[in-house]
Formats: sequence, C-alpha cells, structure tokens
Amino acid sequence: MSQLVMQTDFPGLNLITRGKVRDIYDLGDTLLLVTSDRISAFDVIMNEPIPDKGFVLTQISTFWFRQMEDIVPNHIISTDVADYLAVCQPYADVLKGRSMWVKKAKPLAAECIVRGYVSGSGWKDYKATGSICGIKLPAGLLESDRLPEPIFTPSTKAELGTHDENISFEEMATVCGRELAEQARDYTLKIYARARDLAAKKGIIIADTKFEFGVFEGKLIIIDECMTPDSSRFWPQDHYQPGGPQPSFDKQFLRDYLETLDWGKTAPAPPLPAEIVEKTAEKYREALQRIAGISV
Repeated sequence: MSQLVMQTDFPGLNLITRGKVRDIYDLGDTLLLVTSDRISAFDVIMNEPIPDKGFVLTQISTFWFRQMEDIVPNHIISTDVADYLAVCQPYADVLKGRSMWVKKAKPLAAECIVRGYVSGSGWKDYKATGSICGIKLPAGLLESDRLPEPIFTPSTKAELGTHDENISFEEMATVCGRELAEQARDYTLKIYARARDLAAKKGIIIADTKFEFGVFEGKLIIIDECMTPDSSRFWPQDHYQPGGPQPSFDKQFLRDYLETLDWGKTAPAPPLPAEIVEKTAEKYREALQRIAGISV
C-alpha cells in the first residue's frame, strides 16, 4: 500500500491549484501534477483519504494516455520521478507512483463528456424530456441501457464547490471556438470508442467518461486525467442488467452510501465509516487490476 496523502505542501515548489483531488505545482514552462488520496462526492471533499487512490488514478490515466497516443497527443513528459527537475527530488518518496510531470497547456473552457449508456444525470434528463442534453433519443429506453451511438454532451467547468452545467455543442463552439470544439468532440468520440472496446475485453463497461483538452504549441492535446474511476462510470460486464442502477468500480458506491444519510450534500462532509473507506479503496484497486493489470 502507498502512503496516505491527503494533501501536499512542498517548500520550494509553487503550488498554484489545489483541486478536489490534484495538487498542481508550477515549474515554469511545465507543471507537476500530484494526485492525492482525497475523494469528493456531490462536489464536497470528504474528510477521510481513500488508501491507494492517488496511485490508482495516476496509473490508470497513464495506461489510457499511452493507449491513445496515435489518436491524440497527451500532456505527459514523464511519470518517472528520476526524470523530474532537481527541485522535485526531495519529495520523491511522496511523488512516486502518484504524480506526472506534464506540459503546460491552455485548457479549453469546457469539459468533454461522452455517454454510451443512459445513466446518472442523463437518465434523469431522458425521463423528463426524452433527450439527454437536448439530443433526442429513441423512446422506451431503460435506465442503464446502451445508446444506439455514443453521444457528446459537453459541460461548463465549475469552480471548486459548485456544479458543472451541461451545455449544447453550439454553446461550446461559442465558448471555445468552432474548430477547437469540433476537434475536441471528434477526439472524445474516437478515444471512447477504442477504450470501450478494449475495456469490454477485460470485463468492464465504460458507461460514460469525461475528458479535458488544452492547447499546447498551437495544437489540441488531452490533459488532466484519462478514464479513471473518478471521471468515468465503470460497470462489471458480468453483472450488467438494464432497468436500474449498476454496481460499479467507481465512487458511485460512496455516493450510494451518502444518499442513505440525512445530509444536505454541502460542506462539511459527514464522517465515513472505516468499512466504507476500505470498500471504496477495494473498488479502485480492482479497476486498476482489471484495466492495466497492475496490483496494489
């Protein structure tokens, strides 16, 4: 098991952002991304770290980034701490396995979401309107049904503590520029199609996922994370049965527990029992093992 890291604070390094999960340091022309063991649900960060979570997310992202390099370039310079700048070396023990040294890109002002199945907010939208994010779908779909074709449903990028909002592709084109929006949409659908087929061979359904893209040296690249249990819904294929929610390898397990509490889904977060923390950690570890063949 990797050491528990709730947050990092590295003297001598310039911390520019502490997100829900990642601490980002500015190294001048490049960035250092450190993935903590923090977990959030309903946009609230829980008080308890999830063992090995930062390691799992980093390893799964790295696996997928490498799988997609012929479709779209990514932001990784190295994930081997020995390659990092000298100023990072005093913190090598913490950085090992949970960090990336990356290119500094200018992020697009929208998140790129692809849905292959009717689930989550998409299911609520479909029940109410027969559409998901304004995209008309066939009548009579069940919760968790596979869509005839994957759909692209971008969203705004919300500030920490607030919720993302779904937007239409036309709104994304207005915000990001049509050419970049079209390119990001096309990359998103191509990556998802390949990942879905690859994951299926490993007994996992990727129901939906989200990507972030940025512009680096005039070209669009994929940044942040890639198809982790934090940014995706992973379902075990052998338990798949449309008509309701599915068991999952992601933090849906934690959300389901929190839904049983009398909690308003705003900070402060309720305390998590030890068994919920450990069960959540097990789901993340199993996702890594199934997808990348790496055991923790």
